Amino acid sequence: MKTAFIFPGQGSQSLGMLATMAAEFPLVKDTFAEAGDCLGLNLWELSQQGPETKLNQTEFTQPLLLAADIAVWRVWQSLDGRRPDYLAGHSLGEYAALVASGSLGFVAGIKLVSQRGQLMQAAVAPGQGAMAAIIGLDDAAIESACNQAASVGIVSAANYNSPGQVVIAGETAAVEKACAYCTEQGARRAIMLAVSVPSHCALMQAAAEQLATSLATIEFRTTQIPVLHNTDASLAGTADNIRQHLVKQLYLPVRWSSSIQRMLDYEVAVFAECGPGKVLSGLNRRIARRVAVTALETPDNLRSVVSQWSEFE
Repeated sequence: MKTAFIFPGQGSQSLGMLATMAAEFPLVKDTFAEAGDCLGLNLWELSQQGPETKLNQTEFTQPLLLAADIAVWRVWQSLDGRRPDYLAGHSLGEYAALVASGSLGFVAGIKLVSQRGQLMQAAVAPGQGAMAAIIGLDDAAIESACNQAASVGIVSAANYNSPGQVVIAGETAAVEKACAYCTEQGARRAIMLAVSVPSHCALMQAAAEQLATSLATIEFRTTQIPVLHNTDASLAGTADNIRQHLVKQLYLPVRWSSSIQRMLDYEVAVFAECGPGKVLSGLNRRIARRVAVTALETPDNLRSVVSQWSEFE
């Protein structure tokens, strides 16, 4: 029985996240402390007390979520949980997958995603970029709407999350126009998202170029567990290959549906969401309804999955 861990990214953060896990496993707070110390921040306090505006600010959200994902991963390891056969992460979660795979050091990863968040935040002036979720319309129709709306500015698909759920990103006027076109074509909903950065679109190319300079100084080792990249669902290879994918990930769409389908092709039958929340579990059920997926955000869920997976050969 092949298994996979999936790591959530931005959008899974919330005040009080992992509080029940931390109450039982000191390793959670220890992991947050290790991450916060290298940035001069109290990330655990931020995750529990806010303020929420700071919690949701990209430059803080990214290291906080990497710490959260890896905290759960470390608790799993402390309980001798079965090693998954594959790893993947959604957007920022790809960094967590690389840390869990042994390719990227945890502290190096925290510093890197903190800088990534700062570069993304600085790339587009406030109010000039936007993202929107399009519900109930096929990919081709959404891409067509973005092409039509390109007459007023940059807009494109940013996250292919699941069949019937795609997030678009770009310049605010173009995103609003694309939403209108999607509604005209029969979308069930077109929802503007409360985000400060239009991720995974051409507006991030300047940030990607600066990130490439930082990535060149980071050591990446061979993955001990195979990791799938967001941009094309390929498996991580050499250090240079990983760097190139992380650069492209900033301005190309997250192909989450393709990543999950690729793991199904590799005969993965059971998934666990490693981090706060249940966002990816919900997406997975829309991609492959009959495949088992459990969020590990509570001690009971985590212990249950440790026990179930120990029986797999």
